[in-house]
Amino acid sequence: MASPPSLKPALVAATAPAVLLPELAELASNIANKQIDAFITRLADALLACSASMQDDPAEAERCFDAAHLLKKSRYPFYYLLAERLAAALRRETSAAGAPASPSALDTDCKLCLAKAGSLIENEHAGRLAALNMRLGRLLGNEGLATARNPFRPQIFLAAIDETWRAFHPDAAAHSLVFPLLGPKLCLDVGPILEALNAALIRRGILPALSPDAPPAQQETKASDGNDALARQLRRLFPAEEPAGDRPLADALPALFADEQLQATVSREQLLDYLARLQKDRPDPPELSLLAHARQWAPGDARTIDLLIPVFDTVFGNQAIPADIRALIGSLQIPVLKATLLDREFFFRPGHPVRRVIELLTQLGMGRGSGSGGAGDPLYQAVLRNVKRIRSDQRPPSFAAALADLESVLAAEEAAAGAALADTIPQALRQEKRLQAVKAARHEVALRIGTGEVVAFVEAFLEDKWTAVLTLAYSVQEEQPQAAAGALRTMDDLCWSVKPKITMEERKELLSRLPAIVAALNKWLDLIQWNDAARAAFFDDLARCHASIVRAPLEMSPERRVQIALAIAEKAAERRLLLQARRQREAAPDEFARAVERLECGSWIEFARSGKKVEKRRLAWISPLRCLFLFAGSERQEALSIPAEELAQTLRENRARIVLAAGLVEQALAQALAANGPGDERISAA
Repeated sequence: MASPPSLKPALVAATAPAVLLPELAELASNIANKQIDAFITRLADALLACSASMQDDPAEAERCFDAAHLLKKSRYPFYYLLAERLAAALRRETSAAGAPASPSALDTDCKLCLAKAGSLIENEHAGRLAALNMRLGRLLGNEGLATARNPFRPQIFLAAIDETWRAFHPDAAAHSLVFPLLGPKLCLDVGPILEALNAALIRRGILPALSPDAPPAQQETKASDGNDALARQLRRLFPAEEPAGDRPLADALPALFADEQLQATVSREQLLDYLARLQKDRPDPPELSLLAHARQWAPGDARTIDLLIPVFDTVFGNQAIPADIRALIGSLQIPVLKATLLDREFFFRPGHPVRRVIELLTQLGMGRGSGSGGAGDPLYQAVLRNVKRIRSDQRPPSFAAALADLESVLAAEEAAAGAALADTIPQALRQEKRLQAVKAARHEVALRIGTGEVVAFVEAFLEDKWTAVLTLAYSVQEEQPQAAAGALRTMDDLCWSVKPKITMEERKELLSRLPAIVAALNKWLDLIQWNDAARAAFFDDLARCHASIVRAPLEMSPERRVQIALAIAEKAAERRLLLQARRQREAAPDEFARAVERLECGSWIEFARSGKKVEKRRLAWISPLRCLFLFAGSERQEALSIPAEELAQTLRENRARIVLAAGLVEQALAQALAANGPGDERISAA
């Protein structure tokens, strides 16, 4: 058997720890960030449940109750804080990868709780974590890397949550509420993170196939590193078969001929050889004729063929892929069918070599562009070279060799794109930070005015000017952690000051606090440089409002007080309904917003530019919170940066379209199952 091909120089460079570890940290952050919103809901619910269970300790029950409501009310600031601190923790850990863990400054109870929770999560994901330990150890030159030195160990995520909570909650007495609750059921799910990290290292050629003879603790969990639900649905189509992926792909061929049904297997091979000769003799066959012909002659393998046909159909039907590239990929129908019959893990594992080859051929072919560079184009030559390699030696090792070559070509392309994006990414990160600050600011203002109890001119002031104040406060939160709390407190004081005061004590309190409230308002407004005549007009209105509150009659009959209270409540209800109607008019997430949410790096989008030809762009980078998308062009054009909402709107207005989404095979399989259903005779019948 031929030895595995050596890694190309570009691939070796891409697997240097200094290059790869920051990429892994960013990948882990991106996946974790998608889970934060749901985690906040679970944490708030856990705090409420904790409050309900503490009937014998009213003070602690109230503290849990208040903490839950604070978390629900300020979920965006918490989201922002956790995303920032987790990213910083992962960067810190990967920069010191392999070194002993630094001593923790947490108290003993907290350290013990986090250690116990971390151990439980490690046990739940032992296979994935052990595989990651081995791959990171190979990357770092430390073959015996322990979990305690793994920069992506569960304790890092738990500690980041606890650290975020302590920074988020202003009451130190509430800092000990969260860490006892954390564990496998209340944490960010590290399973998809570990799977994605393993898959990324495999794509870089680092221990692509761990030994099946290794102890169970060193074997990677046999789960899909993509859509687990889809993998489970596909596995139900082959219930009686032992996964061939449990042994190296290169060993599958001799094992196949040791099967009890030798005669049937030989017949299948004779059929496939006949079809391969047919393919060779007819260089331009009808696109799906070969697989359809194979299905007629191999009814026992109908399931496999029926699932492969949509994969090639997706390639053939995508007119954005150049026609010559589609023809080259189509010529692999029989080699792919043979490999899939030997190892049906093709359907379950996104990282399967044969599956990765198909997807890389389409990605690189898309990057070539229609007719660009002709036959001498390097990307076209890479596709042609590896298609010939597979067709000339239709055995599993040829796919492994093609995969290594294609990975090296892709690594070189990504390195070139990375160099072009080097100056753009820091700008994008700053822009995302500001976008998140704006989102958090608007959320906090909406919470205050949503009751309808804030007078109209103050409501307009908060939506216009105080949103800018809060945006500034959230933007500098890393350097000045108390800034946001101070701006929120000033806003709450303003809202309190314009509410009716019906007792002398309330009015005295208003008069005593007014100078400090006005001074704090002016301090913040100076920072956003609001110095025009509208500022003076606002303070004039505010002074008149305060004067009317103080001068209102105190001696009122109970009936009159009820009338006033009812009038205030009625007015508040009207304003609340107006606000709700305005929010309902805002665009709800639609298919285009959801399409943007599903985009992954490697996807291709076609943009229609006014006065220019249509151009294809590859999605090269997604910001940690998925607010910004950076696209690199096929001809090294300047990077294109688009916010998520703008990208969705561009798709909505048909000024852009997704021409190739990452995970082509997975999408084709999902569409095939959705179209036919598990009970469909064509796919699920034996």
